[in-house]
Amino acid sequence: MQSVNPFSGKIIQNYTDYTSNEVVAIIKQVDTAFHLWKQTSFNHRAGLMRKLQAKLLEQKGELATIMVAEMGKVYREAEGEISKCALACGYYADNAESFLKNEVIQTEASEAYISYQPIGTVLAVMPWNFPFWQVFRFLAPALMAGNTGVLKHASNVSGCALAIEHLVREAGFPENIFRTLLIGSPAVKTVIENPLIKAVTLTGSTPAGKAVASTAGHSLKKSVLELGGSDPYLILEDADIENAARLCVTSRLLNAGQSCIGAKRFIVADQIYDAFTAEFVRLMSEATFGDPLDPKTTIGPLARKDLRNELHLQVEKSREMGATVLLGGYLPNGESALYPPTVLENVVPGMPAYHEELFGPVAVLFRVKTEEEAIRIANDTVFGLGAAIFTSNRSKGKQLAEKGLEAGCVFVNDFVKSDPRLPFGGVKESGYGRELSLVGIREFVNIKTIVVK
Repeated sequence: MQSVNPFSGKIIQNYTDYTSNEVVAIIKQVDTAFHLWKQTSFNHRAGLMRKLQAKLLEQKGELATIMVAEMGKVYREAEGEISKCALACGYYADNAESFLKNEVIQTEASEAYISYQPIGTVLAVMPWNFPFWQVFRFLAPALMAGNTGVLKHASNVSGCALAIEHLVREAGFPENIFRTLLIGSPAVKTVIENPLIKAVTLTGSTPAGKAVASTAGHSLKKSVLELGGSDPYLILEDADIENAARLCVTSRLLNAGQSCIGAKRFIVADQIYDAFTAEFVRLMSEATFGDPLDPKTTIGPLARKDLRNELHLQVEKSREMGATVLLGGYLPNGESALYPPTVLENVVPGMPAYHEELFGPVAVLFRVKTEEEAIRIANDTVFGLGAAIFTSNRSKGKQLAEKGLEAGCVFVNDFVKSDPRLPFGGVKESGYGRELSLVGIREFVNIKTIVVK
């Protein structure tokens, strides 16, 4: 297990995988901690969660630097990610008790109500692209609900994983409330099957999600999956072209394009296609890719060189099949995993750029003559995570968002982003279940019916 700086290509640190006996021992310790933790009050948990929030903000620079080194995120984006984690801690510290309070139901009984009780230890299988945020959007609601957690993080961000465990302990939580497991992907199946693990949440690829869901289902354990996305952005003929192009480029280049909810397919009305494309390509070309620690850099490297090479292969195969490259589309020299902002058009079914998720700074443009054609292309994907619509007619935008687009979240006149206050998740092969908001904290509780005659 190894962390490698994707900009310099240098090894940061080697880690030794935990043995199977070590993993079993840790899970037992976390389960033991659960039986005490579940008896604590919301007020007690909230106090510790606010201390965790403070620790995140106090150590923002240090934590951001770890992130930059391990997966290449631009420094200011890394700082923003830590701030967002702190926001989630504060949100659930403030709201968990009200989200999980008993709900009275009127029946013929003397008393009937729904009680929300913690279920035990939840396994989180998390990816490298947002190595702190992905964990905290699970960690904060899970711990506030009275559960405990174990984390199997992506191997290339083991430093981030251990830093999170240390933060939780440093904030004053009991030692075994939350633990990191330094294990490879093949060991996940055995962890899920451990009877002390009560549920699993995964953010990652669709194949990984299917494997985890299969094991969890066979063990009759609850799972929540947030998987890939190929988010369509509809730019209607009445859209503000400059504003739409700016927001679309921001979404496409955020985190070097390595975001499940990053804009990927831009479906543009024929009447404004040429004007939008000119502005879009101009803004993409102005992005600066390079050293993620340099304040002038807007795009850092991809997280690993093999991922960069896979992305380029998708671009090359699409080009060979007839796609037009308007910008970028080449491999830079050197040892880094940098990839230039790239724009494709004339993409048709059968090409990798049409069907597959492009996990990097590659945008695909489509020209459409009608809204019906736009909706058809937008929904012509196995994914259904996020989508956006740009129009000056908010009523039309809301209607298309509600009734037209097949996605777990749709934004009108803005790019898609996660927010602790709003449910987050997808449909189709983008997964199931929801994180964040009231819905997210209720995913891993026993929704218990109590009836008193």
